[in-house]
Formats: sequence, C-alpha cells, structure tokens
Amino acid sequence: MDRYYATNRFTVRTNKGAKFEQRWAKRKSKLATLPGFKYFNLMRRVKMEEDDTFVDDFDYVSLTVWADKKSFNMWRSGEAFKEAHGGTSVWAFTKTMIQSLRVLKNAPSPAFYDGLLQLSNPPSSANAAKIVDGWREIEADGKEKLTAESFVATNQFYVPAENGQAFEARWAGRESSLKDLDGFVSFSLLRRDGRAKGHGVKALDPSEPTYQSTTIWRDRAAFQAWRDGQSFKKAHGSGGTDGEKKKEEGGEKPPAPPKPLWSKPPKPVFYEGVLVISSEAGA
Repeated sequence: MDRYYATNRFTVRTNKGAKFEQRWAKRKSKLATLPGFKYFNLMRRVKMEEDDTFVDDFDYVSLTVWADKKSFNMWRSGEAFKEAHGGTSVWAFTKTMIQSLRVLKNAPSPAFYDGLLQLSNPPSSANAAKIVDGWREIEADGKEKLTAESFVATNQFYVPAENGQAFEARWAGRESSLKDLDGFVSFSLLRRDGRAKGHGVKALDPSEPTYQSTTIWRDRAAFQAWRDGQSFKKAHGSGGTDGEKKKEEGGEKPPAPPKPLWSKPPKPVFYEGVLVISSEAGA
C-alpha cells in the first residue's frame, strides 16, 4: 500500500449544490497541517458521454489522501476531526446536523481504500492555493458553485476477491507515461478497504465496486488531451501494437486479449474538483 484514501459520498438536494460547497468552504479544519496529510479535494460529479448512471449516484465525494492508514486514524481520533465535523460541543454538533439536513437527501456514505501504484507530481507554484491555518481561504456565496480546480477521472471495477491478486498484477504490469504528461496531478489504483470499521461504515455491499482507478488532472482540457493521445491508446490496447502490425502485414495472428477479471463491465465516473489542498510533494 502506497497511500490511504478516505472518501465520503453525498447526495445533495435539488439546487443545493452551491450551498453544500459553501458549507465545505467555510468549515474549520487544520487538515493541511496534520502529519501524513497528502491531498484533498471535494469532487463534484459531472456527466460525460460514457457515464449512463449520472442520475442514480452520489453528487459529491470528499477525497482525502493520507501517507498511510496510521495517519488517517490519528486524524479521525483527534481534535481536528471533531472540529471539522462540529463535534467540539453538543450545540456545535447539533447545528452541523441541522445544516446537513437542509442540503442533503440522506446520510453521507463513507468508503475507504488502500492506494496502490501511486504516481504524483508536486503542485506548481502557479496553481498553489491559499491555505490559512490548514484550510482553504476562498469566497463562497452559496449561490454560485465554486470554480473547478481539477478534473478527476475514475473507473470503478467489480472484481471478485479470488481475482484481486491477478487484477492488481495486471495493473502493475502496465506501461505508463502519466507523470510526464502536461496537467497530470496524481494516479492511484484504489482497493476498497472492507476491514474499515466505525465512522458510519457499513459492510461492503456486493453491488459496490471493489477497485477504482483514480486519476487527477489539472483541468478537463489536460484529461481530454491525454485521452485523445497515444498514451491513452497504448495503455488501453489500441495504440498499434506489434501484433496488430503483424496482422496487417499478413503475419501470424496476434494473441487474444486476456479475459476480464471482473464480474461486470467497469463503470467510468467523472468529477470536477474544488477546494483543492495539496502537500508540497503532491498526493
């Protein structure tokens, strides 16, 4: 495991997205000052042409990257967690719950992951966000949604436990030039931590994905440039391999692609990231 990822998934009431983002922007948090903190963004779901489940899923996902699970557990059991979640007093907690009911359709749904095959680039000085006391200082009026500061492309995989090791090995064996691409921020193959307990975590539902590839880009244009380029085609087996060339030249038949290791097709999901906070070394 290279990182530990903590997420919380939210379904927001109709026309309450800007108000939800405002609540996040104005919360008190020392997140960026904590040991082991690597990266945070609040991910706002956006529709792409291949995403056919947009109306049936979560609207927002908070994503925090930690150096390891120990760092995450220290935060979750410490004062910084209580402060960020309104738990410093009974009244503060009650006020937070009332505000949540006004913007959310139902309770948040946490999910935790082991981060594998981590790649990341440090943030450029031009994109460095203003951090005050460990949290973003940004204007949020609750009427207009925040300007996107990143673009997040994910692919959810439904891999049975018995295929997990082979699935991870297949990903580890892939060639990648992501770190060299303009606008690349980070990548990780996330493995669902089904052993995580507490903090509202329920037993892993068989209908939920067990793995998720997560790639963060500077913006949507950087993601689109990668997807239209040779790096994407090569990583996804459509870049003109030696086997394809042999077939075109009348040579031997190329080997068949490996059989899928998942129980149903992967599900692509896309987000715009707001309230981005990064360590100096990146995610």
